Amino acid sequence: MSEQGINRLGVVGAGTMGTALATLAIGRGLPVVLVDVDDAVLERARDNVAQQLRLAQLMGRLPRTASVGELVTTTSVGRLADADAVIEAVTELPEVKAKVLAEVSAAVRPGTLLVTNTSAIPVDEQADWTARPEELVGIHFMNPPYLIRTVEVIHGPRTGQDAKDRTDALLAALDCEGVVVGDGPGFVINRILQRMINEAARIVEEGRATPEAVDAVFQGCLGHRTGPLATADLIGLDNVVDSLRVLRERTGDLGYEPCDLLVAKVAAGDHGRKTGRGFYEHGEAQS
Repeated sequence: MSEQGINRLGVVGAGTMGTALATLAIGRGLPVVLVDVDDAVLERARDNVAQQLRLAQLMGRLPRTASVGELVTTTSVGRLADADAVIEAVTELPEVKAKVLAEVSAAVRPGTLLVTNTSAIPVDEQADWTARPEELVGIHFMNPPYLIRTVEVIHGPRTGQDAKDRTDALLAALDCEGVVVGDGPGFVINRILQRMINEAARIVEEGRATPEAVDAVFQGCLGHRTGPLATADLIGLDNVVDSLRVLRERTGDLGYEPCDLLVAKVAAGDHGRKTGRGFYEHGEAQS
């Protein structure tokens, strides 16, 4: 049982981030209901969670001796009815998030914390898609969240105090550190990072530098642990392009228009680590 009433977590979306969040939660002893529309995706997700859990425990990032929370996978949103908090971790497409948040909000009990793991869409915009806007909070987890403890926390203007308190309880249960930032397109990290990735990709597109050279400059000169293009491969180039388009539409800034190279890689199925190839070769696909 976790702290302060967060005893069962729902996660919607069994992709890269959804499985990583499920890993984090069960590794901290929190039972998880993982929902997706595809049984085959859920079957792969169970294997992914087991692999990530072993890796995180071997690395000492999740406890080896503590009891592991139960993982339930399902295609039924109705199975979220008993959750104390639900995190949506679906793709960064407004129409998809709108459908998911509406369905989840209708399925859970009033007072259940709803969390959007959005990377770019303002929380207050998403609150319109829920039955109870005061229950929605944004938590922007980094990938993988069991390695990166710090998260962006976004309170929309309609977020209620109870939801804020439940957010604190959820982060405590997950052993995450939240930094509260203001609502708006991209918040802090992606308002800066996605523009940087786009410009880095444009430099490669122009033939001015290789991906290796771009990343080496950021690592060697600025002390970044990974460069922008290696980071893009970890995020997923499809997610990068989706986030850039959200930022372009909501800020009007042409600098967020995805460059041709990013768009071409996504069209070719080269999405980064999860497909085995992006700006770099990664071997076997990871999703």
